[in-house]
Amino acid sequence: MRRLLLAATAAAACLVTGSAVAQGPVPLIPRDVLFGNPERAGGQISPDGKWLSWTAPVNGVMNVWLAPASDPSAAKPMTSEKVRPIRQYFWSPDSRTLLYIQDKGGDENFLLYGVDVASGGEKLMTPFEKTRVQIVGISPLVPGRILVGVNNRDAKWHDVHSLDLATGKLTPVLMNTGDYSGFVADGRLVVRGALKSRSDGGSDYFRVIDNKVESKPLEQVGLDDSLSTNPLGFTNDGKTLYWIDSRGRNTAALIAQDVASGTKRVVAEDARADVGDILSNPETGEVEAYTVDYLRQDWKPIGSAIAGDVAFLNKRFPGDWTVTSRTRADDKWVIAAIASDRPSTSYLYDRKGQALTQLFESRPKLAGTPLVPMTPVVIKSRDGLDLVSYLTLPAGVDANRDGKADRAVPMVLFVHGGPWARDSYGFNAYHQWLANRGYAVLAVNYRGSTGLGKSFTNAGNLQWGLKMHDDLLDAVKWAVDQGVTTSDKVAIMGGSYGGYATLAGMTFTPTTFACGVDIVGPSNLETLLKTIPPYWEAGKVQFYKRMGDPTSAEGLALLKAASPLYKADQIKRPLLIGQGANDPRVNQAESEQIVAAMQAKNIPVTYVLFPDEGHGFARPVNNIAFNAVTENFLGRCLGGRAEPIGDTVAKSTAKVPHGAEYAPGLSQALGGK
Repeated sequence: MRRLLLAATAAAACLVTGSAVAQGPVPLIPRDVLFGNPERAGGQISPDGKWLSWTAPVNGVMNVWLAPASDPSAAKPMTSEKVRPIRQYFWSPDSRTLLYIQDKGGDENFLLYGVDVASGGEKLMTPFEKTRVQIVGISPLVPGRILVGVNNRDAKWHDVHSLDLATGKLTPVLMNTGDYSGFVADGRLVVRGALKSRSDGGSDYFRVIDNKVESKPLEQVGLDDSLSTNPLGFTNDGKTLYWIDSRGRNTAALIAQDVASGTKRVVAEDARADVGDILSNPETGEVEAYTVDYLRQDWKPIGSAIAGDVAFLNKRFPGDWTVTSRTRADDKWVIAAIASDRPSTSYLYDRKGQALTQLFESRPKLAGTPLVPMTPVVIKSRDGLDLVSYLTLPAGVDANRDGKADRAVPMVLFVHGGPWARDSYGFNAYHQWLANRGYAVLAVNYRGSTGLGKSFTNAGNLQWGLKMHDDLLDAVKWAVDQGVTTSDKVAIMGGSYGGYATLAGMTFTPTTFACGVDIVGPSNLETLLKTIPPYWEAGKVQFYKRMGDPTSAEGLALLKAASPLYKADQIKRPLLIGQGANDPRVNQAESEQIVAAMQAKNIPVTYVLFPDEGHGFARPVNNIAFNAVTENFLGRCLGGRAEPIGDTVAKSTAKVPHGAEYAPGLSQALGGK
């Protein structure tokens, strides 16, 4: 049967490869449709309303495009990246410059580039080696310049500079000789606040006057609130400072602080989850709406200014929506709308008539494919915590789409990274891909995840490989008890912390999972903390407090006990590892240590290395190649469907230092590589 699978064409691959996942003739969604370049993405409107912009491929690489707002069909590319996709860009306040950040090969040394809209001329705004730019301040009140932080003087700390967008001149504003982790500027681009890490893992917030930081902190935040409390910024008149703040409560509230008196008032809060995204008036900076994301995102207005717009958009888009840009006149917005079974679609929204004009679908080739819905579920942990989770079932397994499985199928436990992040409702290409191959997919917000209250986040402190792992095991038990899957047909997969969780699953509980897919996951927490990037210096103490302190005997013992490397000899099930050679967060050595340990014990493992990638695989050709290997690996392990590897690996930069023979079709696909 496996030989039949590997020889099948994509058209014929919809045939089921194992009775455990038999589901009828559901068409196979090609990998490149899900993971190749979107047709367009990242739609924005310029502040003056004259231009529309987005990213789209140029010779297979995502670049920034520009079109008159009056004629989107007259678009033209404004950048000329030839290898690595541009993933983040933004407009200057005066609408004269398109700005974007870019690194080299995934090293995360992001530099700032500017493209003059009138001439098309492109300029490197931060021309430094091994430097990572931060945006400190952008304001419509100061249209010709922005504030940036650059760490070219000291790799650990960012100095604040004023950047003239027309000339590219950088003028020092505040030299960071006090080990400050960040700065806050007002609407006049005056630096008003500085943040500094504390020995307890929290932060102190200092007032800045005349570009000098006061010695006594204005606000203090302890470890418990450090991941859920931070200043958002000032109103443009400088009179109000907004905070997301969990001090004195569990879930973070939106707080407005009067700068003159220091008094604070609660603007918005929700007992279920933290206040998340906000919408601020482009002219005044006043917050006009906010989201709470518990099971699903929920936009709520503040006052009446855009209450009608929020109500209209909530009704029009019952899935998630967000405002990606607003004109300075605030008459037009660009909206990105997403449902769990439909990829992003961008619209131009005319507020005056509440009129929506579709700009583009990000992946129109997915129209008509068998996409399936995602269902939010709450799973109880063994000690009573609510684990907000998301279940995606294959087509034909949930006939009435009530989110409950009609029969058991193999399952992939897909673990999010961070761990200080969260899974949310919405379109997820990985969920759709795996469900289309015949697997239920379960994503769990295990303790330590953010956005669901500080108590839930702090419950993960010093629990790597312990209660955080128990939460994942409890989710698997729930899925078995609910008839979603069977205990012998569950794989674990994830990136970054999700990769760590995969390795933990394969070593600490070696018979729970049928196989594992680790993407850029750390195997040794001691060496992970030794090799974090220098610009993460300010967060080092917080890592120690939440993971284990390698400078103490007790903390080092905790880190070693939670490191899968030291239990590599316990691995009993198939393991696939993917790594970027330039990863600054989880170094290549993290993967190579555990591969070497498994080699020494003659334990099979497949190791795929991408020399031009970092923390994850940004280039679609590489991502598609790894996913091709992954789905054939899972097909042998769980019995699901797979599109043949074909020439995907040959077209990528993938190298396989070890174990190609353990992944179906990989040796053949490598050919002469």
